[in-house]
Amino acid sequence: MRARGRARAHVEVGAWLLRIHADQTSGLSVSRPSACHRDLPACAGEPRDRHLPAQLVVRSRANGAEVRRMLRQASAAGARLAHFPEGFLSGYAVEDVASWGEVDWALVHRELEDVAAFAGELGMWVVLGSAHPLTEPHWPHNSLYVISDEGRLVDRYDKRKCSHTELTRFYTPGFEPVVFEIDGFRFGLAICIEINFPDVFAEYDRLGVDCLLLSAYPVDSIFAIKARAYAAVHNYWLSLSVPAQATNLFHSGLIGPHGEVADAGGESSLVVGTLDRADPALRCALELARPWRTMARAGEVYEQRRVTDERSRVRTEF
Repeated sequence: MRARGRARAHVEVGAWLLRIHADQTSGLSVSRPSACHRDLPACAGEPRDRHLPAQLVVRSRANGAEVRRMLRQASAAGARLAHFPEGFLSGYAVEDVASWGEVDWALVHRELEDVAAFAGELGMWVVLGSAHPLTEPHWPHNSLYVISDEGRLVDRYDKRKCSHTELTRFYTPGFEPVVFEIDGFRFGLAICIEINFPDVFAEYDRLGVDCLLLSAYPVDSIFAIKARAYAAVHNYWLSLSVPAQATNLFHSGLIGPHGEVADAGGESSLVVGTLDRADPALRCALELARPWRTMARAGEVYEQRRVTDERSRVRTEF
């Protein structure tokens, strides 16, 4: 555990991380990645070639090694949770994968197991993007694995709102939200294009999350503005994790419940930020705005003040 505050680890490739403080009522720290090795060509349902391209095997191994390297750096920075981008380990189909038949799923599985074991050694939580294979002929899910600080896979989020290309060529959609807790903080998960579906973010508000972990492979800069808007509207932290290929648009970042960017990547792709409930700058968002908006959305506070008045009923008179 580390005292409340900020720390930065300078590495070439990064992941957002969460660092929990001893003061359970106030603070948790976060960081995120802005670079990764993307690989693995894909098209679901095709039989895998007996002889896989050596480049794909090398990159699959490199992705797993890079995750473990960043976890080691994150642990040294005092992180409690590492948050990685969409498709970080397996590669993202639309950008990186031409055919699922070229993916060595056994190797991806081994790399995932190695990451989980290493997370257990470090005592760190990990949210890691990767394709999750299903039984043939079904296409994989586009997923986020939730690995506990004991090295156990405790849940998996499957992208629900897939794009047209994803849905018709690459991925099977999921249907359930995922919420988990770390040291008294509740986290929700979403992936990329789900940024365009307000109901996804409103649902996590109703589920009482403190922080939404959004992993993405964005294609436009407006994406980051939408993320800030959701954080401000729902008054929760939002950790936005993107790969290096997207940093020409914006960097990974931790957005506060007031919609301001609390920490962002730059020269360093590994950034450690803090979720601090006691931060005076967040008092309005956390203690005033969010409780009031929750009550306002329920509507009863307004129904109690409904009046029967002719001047109210008639809307065609000044």
